[in-house]
Amino acid sequence: MEAVDYLTDERKKAAFDVEAMKIVWAGSRHAFEVSDRMAKLVANDSEFQKDDRTMLPRKELFRNTLRKAAYAWKRIIELHLSEEEASELRFYMDEPAYTDLHWGMFVPAIKGQGTDEQQQEWLPLAYKMQIIGCYAQTELGHGSNVQGLETTATFDPTTDEFVIHSPTLTSCKWWPGGLGKVSTHAVVYARLITDGKDHGVHGFIVQLRSLEDHKPLPRITLGDIGMKFGNGAYNTMDNGVLRFDHVRIPRNQMLMRVSQVTREGKYKRSDVPWQLVYGTMVYVRQQIVSDASCALSRAVCIATRYSAVRRQFGSQDGGPETQVIDYKTQQSRLFPLLASAYAFRFAGEWLKWLYTDVTQRLQANDFSTLPEAHACTAGLKSLTTTATADGIEECRKLCGGHGYLCSSGLPELFAVYVPACTYEGDNTVLLLQVARFLMKTLSQLSSGKQPVGTISYMGRNEHLMKCRCSVERSEDWLKHTKVLEAFEARTIRISVSCAQNLSKFENPEEGFAELSADLVEAAVAHCQLIVVSKFIEKLQQDIPGKGVKQQLETLCGIYSLSLVHKHQGEFLATSYLTPKQASLANDQLRSLLTKVRPNAVALVDAFSYTDHYLGSILGRYDGNVYPKLYEAAWKDPLNESDVPDGYHEYVRPLLKQQLHNARL
Repeated sequence: MEAVDYLTDERKKAAFDVEAMKIVWAGSRHAFEVSDRMAKLVANDSEFQKDDRTMLPRKELFRNTLRKAAYAWKRIIELHLSEEEASELRFYMDEPAYTDLHWGMFVPAIKGQGTDEQQQEWLPLAYKMQIIGCYAQTELGHGSNVQGLETTATFDPTTDEFVIHSPTLTSCKWWPGGLGKVSTHAVVYARLITDGKDHGVHGFIVQLRSLEDHKPLPRITLGDIGMKFGNGAYNTMDNGVLRFDHVRIPRNQMLMRVSQVTREGKYKRSDVPWQLVYGTMVYVRQQIVSDASCALSRAVCIATRYSAVRRQFGSQDGGPETQVIDYKTQQSRLFPLLASAYAFRFAGEWLKWLYTDVTQRLQANDFSTLPEAHACTAGLKSLTTTATADGIEECRKLCGGHGYLCSSGLPELFAVYVPACTYEGDNTVLLLQVARFLMKTLSQLSSGKQPVGTISYMGRNEHLMKCRCSVERSEDWLKHTKVLEAFEARTIRISVSCAQNLSKFENPEEGFAELSADLVEAAVAHCQLIVVSKFIEKLQQDIPGKGVKQQLETLCGIYSLSLVHKHQGEFLATSYLTPKQASLANDQLRSLLTKVRPNAVALVDAFSYTDHYLGSILGRYDGNVYPKLYEAAWKDPLNESDVPDGYHEYVRPLLKQQLHNARL
């Protein structure tokens, strides 16, 4: 029970109100109470247990997921849960399932792109789960390049129908979650063709399976695409393949909020602005950023608690060895990830506000902030998911050899999270979109157009191109104005350099392709600036609770200065910092790591994750790691017998052969 004492002692060191920090992390007292209630509801229900998930064969694993999803829906109905509570329950169930795509993509697509009449027809069925939907966009041959999709939807005016067809092998829909075995319907994205003219990619509601016997409808080929990376993980999801052979659907199953096809086959735009479709995209991407903070915080919680439990080397006169968390090498890798989890949380909060703001503006036909909203959501989706995937793997390594065990929870967490780097936009492609936005913004400065929002700093480009860092002491790096100016100057200088190099090319697209690696660096710098600025904005709010604001100040400093250290070359190459000032930033970073050390365990406790949700022996709240690791080993199916299956066929003959040869 020594480990229990470690974490009890660790929690006594906390210099802040942990309960108040839990509310800050959740966003509000109401959000915390809903989250806490649903987390405990799931954790205390044996139907949701997941201890053996990584050991199950695929068929059994998938069947188990279907059971849990059905049971979750049953509980949602029985307990009369609100939409918010139901969403939290599914979150804490912690198992990718067809319901994720039904609620997260299918329903929002109909709400965002369907007419009022279509919403009235389809949403009640979806809300009651009388139909189950998925989002069929990605194809075998095209993912990020949506305009390159090959599936066709050709209007037949003689029957008032669309003919959905997969003309090539590469036009098969490939990857949509829920498609493989469960979904009865899909929003299918296909090239709209009327009277021989291609109008580009549009959405169509298509029934895939019979509502009686669940078999694929005629001329539709459906299946699962096969096992994916990792044990358990995303293999609970039936990612599917779908092929159409001239499948007919009624004309009114084209999502027609923005554009329509008349009975006569005429294509026309509706009075509703086409930009409204961006609302759904902003919603989905802000959710992905929020999910990034959850996944990273989960890994950091495991690694932090285990680092406090684990002792290695440093014993003096037979006394206890040193806690791994006390080594500066451990702190310099772990605490920036802890700070990143909080930083991404606050960036996600801001994106929720941005989604609401954009939605209201769109409804009022105000599209002025749309380019910035698109760049923000694309860039932050890319930045946070890449950092989170890398961070989870770093946390696994921070846990040493035991982190490689499935029972640590980290291998499955990595496997289930890493596809976020490619779904809803490949991360590099998204950064290049951000770079285009930055180059366009710079080109418009000469016309007098004043940049606003997250690019307002570009309006001060003359100052930022000339100014030099005024830091003289390491403590100066604690000043928000100094930190912000450093990130602004770095970003504007990298961006201007890219713009100048682009201007040397006769063909701009040729230049963009040639300089794409540099442009990605500019986009990353811009996105990191956004996260730093939103963290600082959070600190300017009224934050209740003893010591809470001070802890957040420390974490903000760690996040920003760890980036200065990591990208030191860029800050120096742009001539904003001197080597001495970069060294002072590193001195201050080390000081902040020491400052956060006694509060580290309490800071991850503030995530308020149950042991069930964490799914990690290393991250147990009570710190009782070693006895539980030992117990878990004996639960492996391989240990059901002392003599393994196959011994008599393969091992014994080998041993006997060796003994026989030895006697010769």
